[in-house]
Amino acid sequence: WYRHKNTDHTYSTSLKARQPAFSSLEKWRTYSTQALSLIFSSFKRKRVRTQYLVSPLSLSLSRRRVTIRAAETDANEAKPQAPGKALAAGGGGSSFNQLLGIKGAARETNKWKIRLQLTKPVTWPPLVCGVVCGAAASGNFNWTLEDVAKSIVCMLMSGPFLTGYTQTINDYYDREIDAINEPYRPIPSGAISENEVITQFCLLLLGGLGLGGLLDVWAGHDFPIVFYLALGGSLVSYIYSAPPLKLKQNGWIGNFALGVSYISLPWWAGQALFGTLTPDIIVLTLLYSIAGLGIAIVNDFKSIEGDRALGLQSLPVAFGAETAKWICVGAIDITQISVVGKRATFSRAWFAGDCFGDKPLIPFMTESPSPSP
Repeated sequence: WYRHKNTDHTYSTSLKARQPAFSSLEKWRTYSTQALSLIFSSFKRKRVRTQYLVSPLSLSLSRRRVTIRAAETDANEAKPQAPGKALAAGGGGSSFNQLLGIKGAARETNKWKIRLQLTKPVTWPPLVCGVVCGAAASGNFNWTLEDVAKSIVCMLMSGPFLTGYTQTINDYYDREIDAINEPYRPIPSGAISENEVITQFCLLLLGGLGLGGLLDVWAGHDFPIVFYLALGGSLVSYIYSAPPLKLKQNGWIGNFALGVSYISLPWWAGQALFGTLTPDIIVLTLLYSIAGLGIAIVNDFKSIEGDRALGLQSLPVAFGAETAKWICVGAIDITQISVVGKRATFSRAWFAGDCFGDKPLIPFMTESPSPSP
């Protein structure tokens, strides 16, 4: 027996024992065996994923044929995981994503970072912009220190406090859905207890209502309109997420309620703080909230699996992702075109042109949505 060894495989070839001279055929067998051994050894060293090792090769030579056998690869090879679940299992992700409260967040143990993640700061800017629009529409905002301070307090009420309350209470009542769709979220992952979450959204609610009352006193309102707007928005947030009404169970009603909360309410608060909230503004902003309905559909695509399992009739579940994406784009575009038509009646019709700034993005919005928005 002649045995050739390397670090990975062992190959054996039967030779005639103690034969003083090899025939040419036997020499060819020996050299061929050594060459094949070196080739397989070199191939093995270049493998990058060393965890998936092939079983030793069995090589036999005869006068007529060469037979090479390889065992099947290990049946216990790790299967690729979905990005979100792999992230949850590995604890990777970005700390910046966690501070914003968006997908791909790092697994943190700092309770204050976890509490901030629950409020999803990435959702605050639309409401801040709504306050600015309302203040501008009032016609009474001036760039004085007092007016700027009032607007900042109104932004804090609408963003960190009341939007933070909305997002936290939504995560609390969605904990079973998140256990399916996003198990790495703070509540289903066990990073924060349910009692701590309840305490958080109660404090955020009280803080938001308190700031609303403060703004009414500061503005000298006879009727506390900002406080009641804050109270009404908080009620909409509660019935959107909590049973028995749970508006989000119906894709049309729930998404429109979300659009009103993100577009109309902060606008009303900003305008009421500095001026008078008129019926025509209420109607126009409610119509513009149809765009918010379309935007809210985007958030439903990532939850299709959990929504279907728990019987929530979101629009992607009810109509399918293909139809829902066109409803999303249509709701946004119909609203924008309506605004263009209204602005075209102004004395400076070219004002309507700035509404077309986002139109090059529409083809991309009609592509199939990613499973991980």
